[in-house]
Amino acid sequence: MLFSKIKQLLLALVVVSSASCQQKGATAPEPKPIQDIFVGHSNAQIAYSGRVDSSKGNATALYWSGTAIRFNFEGESIAAILQDQTGYNYYNVRIDKDSFFILRPDTTKREYVLAKGLSKGPHHIEIFRRTEAAHGKTSFYGFQLKGNPKVLDRPAEKQRKIEFYGNSITAGYGVEDFSGRDSPDSVYTNNERTYAAITARHFDAEYRAICWSGIGIMVSWFPIIMPELYNRLDPLDSNSRWDFTQYQPDLVVINLFQNDSWIVNMPKYAEFKTRFGDKAPTADFIIDAYADFLKKLRTAYPNAHIIAALGNMDVTKTGSKWPGYIESALKKLGDAKMYSHFVPYKNSKGHPNIKEHEAMAKSLIEFIENQIKW
Repeated sequence: MLFSKIKQLLLALVVVSSASCQQKGATAPEPKPIQDIFVGHSNAQIAYSGRVDSSKGNATALYWSGTAIRFNFEGESIAAILQDQTGYNYYNVRIDKDSFFILRPDTTKREYVLAKGLSKGPHHIEIFRRTEAAHGKTSFYGFQLKGNPKVLDRPAEKQRKIEFYGNSITAGYGVEDFSGRDSPDSVYTNNERTYAAITARHFDAEYRAICWSGIGIMVSWFPIIMPELYNRLDPLDSNSRWDFTQYQPDLVVINLFQNDSWIVNMPKYAEFKTRFGDKAPTADFIIDAYADFLKKLRTAYPNAHIIAALGNMDVTKTGSKWPGYIESALKKLGDAKMYSHFVPYKNSKGHPNIKEHEAMAKSLIEFIENQIKW
């Protein structure tokens, strides 16, 4: 009898305890899904390509043609907070390598929605600078993620690294001006469609371009020349310096001398007078100037293969002396890891168009594959 009462009492306690637990479970608040995440510009999971500056203020400064931002994430939408210095810069935006549009940030700091209505699962975004350094910097403050967002691992680093030094050809000046007018409007510039970017993609290489329309090695259409620009972080700041130890390319390609080849024949032009006085440079002067620039690059990149390229505008026209100047400079230096490669004259007006850039890339790619082990 006593045992039976004790058993009933224990059973009642179990029922009460179970009901109490069920009641607590039913009323406990469920965790709410995260709706928004702000990912600041300095977040370690954001990958940058190019000479960028994250050391000042609360944004990363983007200066050079071909500079890119890459990021992996989950979420229903993603936006970028940007502010442009001039309002004349354009960026190619790609989501998951299939959705594409062109973004032109304005001079007011604000949020730009890059994608929305995204599916569940991982996504990748790339923001690629089409336009030249002459149009000023763009400040990138970070990404805004919404809809169950999550920051994923940083995009993998590429095994190869390549860097180009060039003028308007390398920048992609007018490459998308299909009217043939060779317009200076920055909307027609697209560094992503140049021989340089195409070559880098072919080799799946990390890509950088230090280029400026109108620039030369001895003389330019404006006061600065490439030997005075090549080592800058901020191209518009004469006191700014790039730390070459941060990026050591396996391969460097130089495509300069096109502008020099014109201006040395213009003794009345202001920059001719500034650089040369009243007498055109001699062949020895030209050869030494090119060799000196090669020495600067060799100091910066002691282990890189360096290609002294030329073309495809009239500097490589039949009878041009300029390829010979480059050959003489290379011979003078006697560096076994320096090479020459000249792309034939395209025999058309203006700057190279898309097809002509593709032909240049094909020529350069074949040369690299056949001549260089990297």
